[in-house]
Amino acid sequence: MRLSELANESVTPDPQITGLTADSRQVGKGFLFAALPGVVADGVKFIPQAEERGAAAVLARPGARSKLPLIVDDCPRRRLSDMAARFFPDQPRIIAGITGTNGKTSTARFVSELWSLCGKRAGSLGTLGATAQNFERKLSHTTPEPVTLHHMLHEMTQSGVTHLAMEVSSHGLAQYRADGVNFSIAAFTNISQDHLDYHDGFDGYFAAKMRLFTDLLAPDGAVVVNMDGRGAAEIKKLAVESGLNVITTGAAGADLTLVSSAPHYGGLKIDLSAGGRRFTLNLPLIGAFQAENAVLAAGVVMASGAPAETVVPLLEKLSGVPGRMQHVAEIAGGAIYVDYAHTPDAVATALQAIRPHADARVIAIIGAGGDRDKEKRRLMGAAAAAHADLVIVTDDNPRSEDPAVIRAAVLRGCPGAEDIGDRGMAIARGVAMVEKGDVLLIAGKGHETGQQVGNKTLPFDDAAVAKAAAANRMKELGR
Repeated sequence: MRLSELANESVTPDPQITGLTADSRQVGKGFLFAALPGVVADGVKFIPQAEERGAAAVLARPGARSKLPLIVDDCPRRRLSDMAARFFPDQPRIIAGITGTNGKTSTARFVSELWSLCGKRAGSLGTLGATAQNFERKLSHTTPEPVTLHHMLHEMTQSGVTHLAMEVSSHGLAQYRADGVNFSIAAFTNISQDHLDYHDGFDGYFAAKMRLFTDLLAPDGAVVVNMDGRGAAEIKKLAVESGLNVITTGAAGADLTLVSSAPHYGGLKIDLSAGGRRFTLNLPLIGAFQAENAVLAAGVVMASGAPAETVVPLLEKLSGVPGRMQHVAEIAGGAIYVDYAHTPDAVATALQAIRPHADARVIAIIGAGGDRDKEKRRLMGAAAAAHADLVIVTDDNPRSEDPAVIRAAVLRGCPGAEDIGDRGMAIARGVAMVEKGDVLLIAGKGHETGQQVGNKTLPFDDAAVAKAAAANRMKELGR
C-alpha cells in the first residue's frame, strides 16, 4: 500500500508501506513508524532508530523531524488507528462492542456463544484473547493496540468470522485503540471505581467509556443497556438523544425484563419477560450478576436481528467463562471458586452472589494490584469484610510496589483479616479452612496464569493451585 493511500492525503515521495508499528524495535524495511507520545518516553526520540532499521515513513505530532516522508497529526494515536484499519481492511460484518467496569468478559463470551448457537460464525475478543471456531490467539491487553487489533480483526474475518463480540476497555477508548472498528452494536454493563490512577477521576473514566457510544458506534447502530448497572440511565439518555435504537435489559429493563432470579446448587433459575412472553429458565451459572450478563448478551444478539423467542431459550445452553465464578474443587463438603473480581464493586458483587450458594460460611481471599489505583485498596478490603465471614489478604500482582505496603492498604478496610503474602500459602490456608457448607472464593486473578512481581511474570494459576491444595487436603483426610 502506498503511503498516500494509507494516510489518505497527497504525499511526495510516496513510498510503498509494508507494515505499521509504534515500537521502533519492531520496525522492518518499508514500515511506517508511529512516534507516539507515551507515559515514560516520547516516540519522537526513537525516530532515528526507526530510520536506521529501514522505516519508509514516520507518523508524529507537529514539530517532529525526520529525513523520511513525515505524516503530521495533532492526535497521532487516532491517526494510527485509522491507518491500521486501512492497512488491514477486513472486519467481521457485525461487531458488538461491550464496555463497562465489570462483566465485559462474561457478556462477550455469552454473546459469542449465543450467536454460535444461532448458527453464526462467531467469535470474541478481549481479556481471554481472540477466540472463534478453529481460531485462538492470546492478547496482552483487553483492547489491543491498534495495529494488533486490526490485524486480528482481519485474520478473524479471513478465517470466516462474521459476528464478533469485543470487549472495549476504558484505556483502549481513551487511547483511541478501538477507533476504526466498525461497531454496529454497543453494550453497557455498569460503571464503578476502577483505573482512577490513569483517568482524570471518575468523570474522566466514565467519559472514556462513553466514547464507544458517542464516537465509535455507527450512526444507525443499536445500544443495549443493562438498566440494573450504575450509569445505565446516563447511557440510555445519551443513546435516545442521539436517535439510536435502544434495547434495555435487567430487572429494570423494558425489552428483556429479569423478573426473578433464584440460586440453586447447580446455577440460577430465572424468570424472564421478552416480546410479550414469559420464560422460565435454568442457567448453568453461579452468581446473580451472571444472570444480568447473560440477559444483556441476549439483548445484543436480538439487536443483531435475532428474535427473542429464538435467543432466550438458548440461555440454558451457555457455559461458564474461565476465571469468572469458576467452580474448581470441592472439599470436606464445601466448594472452591475462582473469580476475576479486582475492584471494590466486583468483590462485593461476587461475594453477595455466592452467599446464597453457601449453607455455612463464605471465605474470601483478596489482594490488590501494584502500580494501579491506590484508592480502591482499602475499599476492596471493606467490601470483603462486609460480605465474607472470613478474609485472607494476599499478594495479587504487586508489580514494582512493595507487596507488604499494598496488603497494609487493603487491611485498613478489613483489619480482622489474616495477612498471608505468599499467594500459594494463602490459598492453601483458605482450602484448609473449608468445612461442610462453606464456600471459598479466591478473587482477583481469575483466568490469569502468571503473577507479575517486579519486572517478571511468574507462573501462577489460582485454579490449578486451589485444585492441588484441595487434592493435598483430601490425602490428609484419607479420602
